[in-house]
Amino acid sequence: MHFNFSDKSVLITGSSKGIGSATAELFARYGARVAIHFNQDRRKAEKVLKNLNGNNHIIIQANIADSEAAQRLIDKTIKEFGRIDILINNAGIFQEHPIFDVTYDEWQDVWQRTLSINLLGPANITFCAVQHMVKSGGGKIINISSRGAFRGEPTAPAYGASKAGLNSMSQSMAKALAPLNIFVYAVAPGFVETDMAAHLLEGPEGTAIRQQSPLGRVAKPEEVALTIAFLASEGSEYLIGGIIDVNGASYLRS
Repeated sequence: MHFNFSDKSVLITGSSKGIGSATAELFARYGARVAIHFNQDRRKAEKVLKNLNGNNHIIIQANIADSEAAQRLIDKTIKEFGRIDILINNAGIFQEHPIFDVTYDEWQDVWQRTLSINLLGPANITFCAVQHMVKSGGGKIINISSRGAFRGEPTAPAYGASKAGLNSMSQSMAKALAPLNIFVYAVAPGFVETDMAAHLLEGPEGTAIRQQSPLGRVAKPEEVALTIAFLASEGSEYLIGGIIDVNGASYLRS
């Protein structure tokens, strides 16, 4: 599959590892200037930056749960690149908190933290990015959701709720922004070989998780990156508002 992102500026949140880093590598390979975002692990972010094709990329630290930091993330990207053509809201957290296994204080803490990072962060980043996209003539926004938004997450309800909210936001923004030449999509992976899922895939549940798909495995980050790149390419505009499942038929909906 061939893409062309020459002269495109791309911001990918949470791109120091997993889906984010694979996506950064793919966009750089096809000519994009990439802004690598991280929150805590600068070493991993610098490693991703070093491995990118080309030398016109940057890394930016920001805690996207902080609304002011989210705005600074966009402002710094614009300062360095002059524009943002493609925004990929990928950063997120997953924390289990079964309702009968946590205290009320722990329950509130996980909900607050998860919604702040997985939903409010992308909402604020989208708001700030759109102000610039309108001025530059348009752009594309791709939000990374999860099949958990549909199937339910009994041991991590805040995660499922945050991704369901992200889907709804994506569809609302798709309708609001299309007349301005800004196209919004969501991608909903199942399990992916990432740090976030490692403890489950390497544990006693790993085999059963892989068998959820008729392919007998989970997704590679590069497979999700290919879907993101397709949506970011010219010709995918009529898919706006779509939530694209990338879960190997492990969860089907109609």
